[in-house]
Amino acid sequence: MLREAACRSVRDAGLPSGPPLRPTRRAWRFDALVALALGIATVYYGIDNVNNVVVREIAPGVEYVVPRPSGPGGLALMVTLATIASSALALRRRYPLAVLCVVTAATLATPQSVMRLTFYAFVIAVYSAAVYSPYRTATLAALPVSVVVVGTTGNSVTPIVPNEYIALLILAPMAVAAVGLRTWKLRTDEGRTRLTALEREQAEALRRAVEHERARIARELHDVVTHNVSVMIIQAGAARKIMQTSPEQAGEALLAVEAGGRAAMTELRHVMGLLTMADEGEGTDAVADMADATAVPAPQPGLDQLETLVGRVRDTGLPVELLMTGPPRPLPPGLELAAYRVVQEALTNTVKHASGATAAVTVEYGPELLRVEVTDTGGHPGAAAGSGRGLIGLRERLAVYDGTLNTGRRLTGGYRVEALIPLETP
Repeated sequence: MLREAACRSVRDAGLPSGPPLRPTRRAWRFDALVALALGIATVYYGIDNVNNVVVREIAPGVEYVVPRPSGPGGLALMVTLATIASSALALRRRYPLAVLCVVTAATLATPQSVMRLTFYAFVIAVYSAAVYSPYRTATLAALPVSVVVVGTTGNSVTPIVPNEYIALLILAPMAVAAVGLRTWKLRTDEGRTRLTALEREQAEALRRAVEHERARIARELHDVVTHNVSVMIIQAGAARKIMQTSPEQAGEALLAVEAGGRAAMTELRHVMGLLTMADEGEGTDAVADMADATAVPAPQPGLDQLETLVGRVRDTGLPVELLMTGPPRPLPPGLELAAYRVVQEALTNTVKHASGATAAVTVEYGPELLRVEVTDTGGHPGAAAGSGRGLIGLRERLAVYDGTLNTGRRLTGGYRVEALIPLETP
């Protein structure tokens, strides 16, 4: 088991943790300039120090002679090492791990007396591998090895960085880190501000969509109330005319008026309850729109028109199966309208977003609940997704009658919309 785990770890080490970086043209130019500038500086350093002999005093009265490469062979070696280490940096973003290996090899081949030829390129290569390499496991293994190998090849007699530059070598990274931290903080604050603004815009758009749906639902319920009141007026007029000649028929007409009045009051309570959920201005505008309605609208559709709705959907090419279970019973017109809208919206979404699917509509009359379910088998992949506002409107509509809406993907594929609406005990 341990052997298999070790083999798996070695195999995974060669897998990238992400896609390789694709440097921009500006990044390529910057890296090329860095490589060129460092190459010129290190080549000049090598040429300037050929045939030199450095004498260092390591203790009072004790001197240490440090010969540097000499002759044409020493010059060629230093120029070659400086050129290889510096020019490799031009590819430090695209191939950071390979650049680290090349520069490390050049650094190990550099004589101790002129380590500055490749040391600065080595520092840049280590940084580039840590930041840009997609092979994180291999990089985490290569970095400490390279640093330890290069660090243990030096000596205290011939320091790589002159003593007068130590303070600069410490302060420069601190200044760069401070600037980077400030830039990161500013970008984080800007991102947080944009995210807050986006969330606020989304919340405002959702609020407007909910208000629009509430106003539309209120107008439809208003039509239901208006229809009931119109029937009451007709029945009351008929009862008045036949009151003297046919008292029995007049009594039946008055019973119809009473039933219509009760239904109208029930729907009116739903309308006012819905309007009080919206803002005061929106509710006032909706009430004004209702008061301006002078024509008597036709009754809104109900469950008895589902067959017609399903037939129209079938004409579009979508196979739909309609199943009604349980003993049918008279329901308030607004409640039937809500159930009808659930089926209508669900089938509309299937036609739009599930091309090639088949659908099934189930209406179940229960003793305490009316259950409406619409399912589809899922269409061809790549269909466009909807905005979700239709489902928002259904939830608002069902909330008027304390109903709930459950939607989601089916395990066997396709989509499912289920509405549960409480019914009054007959």
